[in-house]
Amino acid sequence: MKAIYDEIYRNLLGKIERGEYPYQTYIPSEANLIKEYSCSHNTLRKAIALLTQQGALQPVHGKGVRVIYQKRPRALFELGGIETFQEASKRNQLDTETRVLKFERIVADKDFARYTGFGEGDELLYVVRVRVVGSKASILDCNYFRASLVPGLTPDIAQFSIYDYIEKTLNMQIATSKRTVTVERVTREDQDCLDLDGADYLAVVTGQTFNFQGEMFEFTQSKHRPDYFSFFTVARREI
Repeated sequence: MKAIYDEIYRNLLGKIERGEYPYQTYIPSEANLIKEYSCSHNTLRKAIALLTQQGALQPVHGKGVRVIYQKRPRALFELGGIETFQEASKRNQLDTETRVLKFERIVADKDFARYTGFGEGDELLYVVRVRVVGSKASILDCNYFRASLVPGLTPDIAQFSIYDYIEKTLNMQIATSKRTVTVERVTREDQDCLDLDGADYLAVVTGQTFNFQGEMFEFTQSKHRPDYFSFFTVARREI
């Protein structure tokens, strides 16, 4: 079950994206929002803090909380939030397909544990999927899931949405993803799996994902055609 502040966050974000709270205006006061959402000060502040971290809002001392969100041109798949392939496909109204190439159990040895952050001896589910956009195989996802944290995961679920299964069936809250972005030369496997249209390099996102208990349940390497990828982040200067 999602936390109340997450529901408030999503509701406020929707209003901001739709322009109900326009760019450079102030959202309603804390007192009014607490009344609207029937929540505590701390719950509301958590939602606003998350929107602030993501660059949608900025508190202004003595005045309130100002909207700094602006809609921007977006690539089809963007780094900057925890958005699933299915969610991105729906947002962009794309005709997409997921093909599961591998689904097997492995055990993390010492070197792999050191590289990924799993524990040595952890049983993992290794899932390799190709994401097809239109008629082009455009993304190669290699995921490792801690088997004990995703019981019941199957290839059929992997073909649809693993995160949807984690959140709605297992009721596990996905909290944080730490990512590294590199640009790497195309490998033989990439050539075999993807429609590269002459691309020599791919954008590669390597990440660790944690639940609300701080447990790492996933390590992933996602390879993107550069024309389907965008990097976006929010930086804050410490004063």
